Amino acid sequence: MQHFSNKIKIILATILLIIIASVIYSVTQKEAELPKMTVQEKKARFIALIVPAVNIVYAKLMARYEEIKITLDAGKTNAEIEKLKVEYKVITNEKLLMALKPSPKSITIAQAAIESSWATSRFFRVANNIFGVWSFDADEPRVAALQKRGDKTIWVKKYDSIEDAIYDYYRTLGRSGAFAEFRQARMKTNDPFILVTKLDRYSEKGSLYGEELTSIIKFNKFDKYDAD
Repeated sequence: MQHFSNKIKIILATILLIIIASVIYSVTQKEAELPKMTVQEKKARFIALIVPAVNIVYAKLMARYEEIKITLDAGKTNAEIEKLKVEYKVITNEKLLMALKPSPKSITIAQAAIESSWATSRFFRVANNIFGVWSFDADEPRVAALQKRGDKTIWVKKYDSIEDAIYDYYRTLGRSGAFAEFRQARMKTNDPFILVTKLDRYSEKGSLYGEELTSIIKFNKFDKYDAD
């Protein structure tokens, strides 16, 4: 009889834990939900969140690029330059400058809009991950996607801030072999409509990705931010 009573207690305790977990999950999800917004309100919120951060990161990266270019053009080097060559996995000065030059802000903003569904995606809300950057390192901050690909869990990086996410985005474009052609084109032109055609490997959409970026930049006049 005592054994039966203990079994009932265990079952009841388990049910209670399930109920508590369900309530916590429900509350958490509800707190994470965004209020209903019109398209105009959603875009205005996106601009307010993302554009100032892009401006800050871009200004810092461009200042670094110009300073290093002056040093290299003078035939000099320093510890920072040598450290950056290691970080960006390059040997020559030419390749380093290609890696460090930031691409037009209009492209960054358009990609952020696509990859984060205008700053409404779960990855953005819980991880500041505005570019859908995956994580393959179990030791870095990251969050799991709610859906798997087959039996595989998809992880994305978690950032402390939007600025950190933007910096990592530029770093990825500067380091990854997938964007070597993009970096080469970036040294020849600042035209966003030419450069987006070299980002087909950023997305599974392939060449359609560049077309989508072009459409978003034109429709929302994001190229106006390149003049700042």
